[in-house]
This record gives sequence, C-alpha cells and structure tokens, in this order.
Amino acid sequence: MKELPQDVVIYILVMLPVKSLLRFKCSCKTFCNIIKSSTFVNLHLNHTTKVKDELVLLKRSFKTDEYNFYKSILSFFSSKEDYDFMPMSPDVEIPHLTTTSARVFHQLIGPCNGLIALTDSLTTIVFNPATRKYRLIPPCPFGIPRGFRRSISGIGFGFDSDVNDYKVVRLSEVYKEPCDKEMKVDIYDFSVDSWRELLGQEVPIVYWLPCADILFKRNFHWFAFADDVVILCFDMNTEKFHNMGMPDACHFDDGKCYGLVILCKCMSLICYPDPMPSSPTEKLTDIWIMKEYGEKESWIKRCSIRLLPESPLAVWNDEILLLQSKMGHLIAYDHNSDEVKELDLHGLPTSLRVIIYRESLTPIPRSKDSIELEQF
Repeated sequence: MKELPQDVVIYILVMLPVKSLLRFKCSCKTFCNIIKSSTFVNLHLNHTTKVKDELVLLKRSFKTDEYNFYKSILSFFSSKEDYDFMPMSPDVEIPHLTTTSARVFHQLIGPCNGLIALTDSLTTIVFNPATRKYRLIPPCPFGIPRGFRRSISGIGFGFDSDVNDYKVVRLSEVYKEPCDKEMKVDIYDFSVDSWRELLGQEVPIVYWLPCADILFKRNFHWFAFADDVVILCFDMNTEKFHNMGMPDACHFDDGKCYGLVILCKCMSLICYPDPMPSSPTEKLTDIWIMKEYGEKESWIKRCSIRLLPESPLAVWNDEILLLQSKMGHLIAYDHNSDEVKELDLHGLPTSLRVIIYRESLTPIPRSKDSIELEQF
C-alpha cells in the first residue's frame, strides 16, 4: 500500500485527542518525531482552540481522618450537553501542597496554552491536565526586612510571546502594621529556572475573591483597591501594571462580590450577592461584558438573574454558569433556559475551584538544570 504524504498524516493526527496521540507516539519513530515537534504541538493547539468542546477541571477538598489535616483532589470531566459531567479518568490527589487547615483551599490558575497552575500561595505546581505531566516550581528565595510580615495576595501564570517563555507572578503585601501595607512583586522565569524581583512600579492592594484571577489577551487580572475597586492588569510581555475601570454601577461598598470570567470571547464581570451578608441585600446577580477590551466605556450589562447568593466559579460553553453553594456543592445555571441544577459533586464549603480548558500537547517548560518532570 502506498504511504500517505506526510502533510496528510499530520492533518489526520491534528484531529485526534491527546490520549490517542500519546499512544501513536509510542507506536513508531515517525509518529513520535511528528507529534513531539513544536510545529505539530502548535498546530494541535490551534485546532483545539477552534473546537467547541470544553473540558472541566474541578478541584475540591475533604477532611481526612487525621486531626486538622485535609486532602485536595482533581477531577477531570467532559460534557456534551445537559451538564451531565462524565469522568474522563480517576480522581487525582494533589501532591506537594500543604494540607493543614490554614492553606487547604488551593487556587487553580489558567489555562495558558493548555497548562494550568495550582498553588497554595507558598508552593506552585504547573501541569498539563491532558498529558498529566507536572513540575514543582522552586520556592521564591527573597525574604523581608526584620520585624515585617508578608501575606501572599495574588498569583498569576502566563506566557511571554516576545521571549517565548512562561512566567509565574507573585504579589505579596509586606507590612509592619496592617494599616500600612506595600505590594511586592516577584517573577519566576521558566527558561532560566529562577526568581527575580520586579521594582519601580506602584501596585494597589490586591484583595482575593474566588473566581477573581484570570488570564486574557496576554494580561493577568486581579481585583484591587485604588480609591475604589478596580481590575488590576499585568502585561506578561511588558511586565507593566495598569488599572482597568469597572462599570460605573459597581462599587466597593455596594454589598456585592465580584468574579471575572470569559464569556463570548470577552472579558466579563459577575456581580453577585455576598454569600455571607452581614445585612439583607438585593439578591440579583448581574453579568457585564466588556465589548472592547481595555475600554471602560464598553461595559454593557448582558443580564440580571435572580439566584441564591452562591459564589461563581466559571462559565462553560458560553451558556452554563458554574457556582459553588454555601454547603460546598457544584451548581450549574443555564442562563438561556433559566434552569438551575445541583450536580452530584461536592467538597468542603468554599473549597471548590473550576477551570474550563481544552486539551493540548504543550510540554511543561523547564531549563536544562531544572528538576525532572513528574506524572500524576
């Protein structure tokens, strides 16, 4: 039988899921050389970003039998319709991260080219959920002056296309007295396997909310306070910070919480009632879309929905809003049909995190001197 031209072989392989490609990679040297090439990895990544099917990564935590210790697990799901989440593989217990009550509820950050970061603020793991490869990032070596304290307030993860390198950004509050805080910024470069300090920029105080850290258009975003609540942006290429305005209707003292999601390929803001309000509040959740990224005047309110005060986690397939109930259950809300469904997935209250991603072959970046990759 006549062999197929290589471009036809590549076209066929690009359409295949990662699990199949990893099998083919082991079957013969020709397939191995094609699949592991950076050209093919990028072709496959471009293909997966165009297909509609999105995968769901859920992180949740449980208390173990041991006193004051917890475990956190990752669950991998696919879903075609009716938010009937189908497990893609057995759950994975998260290694390396702390398991005491003080730092149990780890953050998921990403995705960036199919890679996801997982952090407990002190320790960060970067992994590919499709290949199950992961790498532990070395701890930041920079200390603080004697008599001062530090609190990690934000972690970012992204890609610098100018130098073809991935970065982790760590924001921390350094203070002697809680009323007099300064922000410190440290950056980890994957290509050289080292941390460095970023100096010379004034950064507003970051405050944490679930569903608040997001990468979009090469910028990483957090909520911060500068006279009023703003969206703090960090450009992964230029390493410059800037503030992005919220809709005029959203204020720090309006009794609501905020979340950032990607909806219809636009930066979107969810304004929702505080799940633990100190006083009665209007129980409307507003969804805003920024039609022109970076333009404050382009915020438009897409809809207002009447939900129980649950915490948003992510938007799946531009239709389903995934939320976390006060009891730690995963809830799906279809804003087209106005249907609410409690899924049979739960963890400790406030421990759920969700990332919507598409699988990729993107390798975990590492320098020649960095530690070996590990496998979930």
